[in-house]
Amino acid sequence: MEYIKIFAPATVANVSCGFDSMGLAVDTMGDEMSFTKTTEKGVKITEITGADGLSFDPTKNAAGVVALAMLEKHPVDFGIEITMHKGFSPGSGLGSSAASSAGAAFGVNELLNKPFSTLELTKFSMIGEEAACGTPIADNVSAAVYGGFVLIRSYEPLDIIKLPVPSELRLVAIHPQIEVKTKDAREVLPDNVSLKNAVTQWANVGGLVSGLYTNDYQLISNSLTDVIVEPARKHLIPHFDLVKSEAIKAGALGAGISGSGPTIFALCKGDDAVKKVHKAIQNAYADKNIDFTLFSSKINTEGIKILETK
Repeated sequence: MEYIKIFAPATVANVSCGFDSMGLAVDTMGDEMSFTKTTEKGVKITEITGADGLSFDPTKNAAGVVALAMLEKHPVDFGIEITMHKGFSPGSGLGSSAASSAGAAFGVNELLNKPFSTLELTKFSMIGEEAACGTPIADNVSAAVYGGFVLIRSYEPLDIIKLPVPSELRLVAIHPQIEVKTKDAREVLPDNVSLKNAVTQWANVGGLVSGLYTNDYQLISNSLTDVIVEPARKHLIPHFDLVKSEAIKAGALGAGISGSGPTIFALCKGDDAVKKVHKAIQNAYADKNIDFTLFSSKINTEGIKILETK
């Protein structure tokens, strides 16, 4: 293989109760990236479209950092040229740097003839996340690499569990056109939490995992509650409480902050619920004088997709 073009999905991290430990992949939004072997060794980023301000320097770009780390671990007699088309903006809360990082790990691995496992690709992707956000978090990148719902059971050692996705589970998300940087969103988090809140939170994680395994949509709904992170971050997102309440009134199983925001996600059962929730969220934001994008999607169960090879 001399060339590969891939689709790296956007992702929703935390999924309410699962801060830094749960994520899911989106089917209808993501980045397209291409990787081409070159005779000159090293990594070059030759094109970036769809987003402003991203560095072409591979030592300062999440995708470039991942590719360089992989070539250092697995030296070869060729170089790799990368192009990136960003399908959504950085700072959206939909895993923009994660899509770049995970896409690079997958694409480079294919050109290297797949020497690395899925878990190892996640570890390389985390290097890109650290370069972009300052923290090597796995929730977004593992969701992009594995697809579907994921649970990061442990970071040391890294242990990723792919969870089942009920067939009627759908996503609706609104991205207000403001930026919330991950670093800023982390600064507002509490240093300590009460034992009562901790018990509530990990019980909800257990309930959400159980609901996914048993196709119990009511249990999924009951478990989509965040008593720790959402209360600390929601003030960063204009009209968050309104959007969440209107989504749930319209039939959403639950709603919350996607990653560090400002995107707000809602999970729904079935396409009819999606239409009602989509309309309710649109109406809630229509007169707020803030531009926004609104989309719905199935859950992407396969993760990164190959679009073309040569």
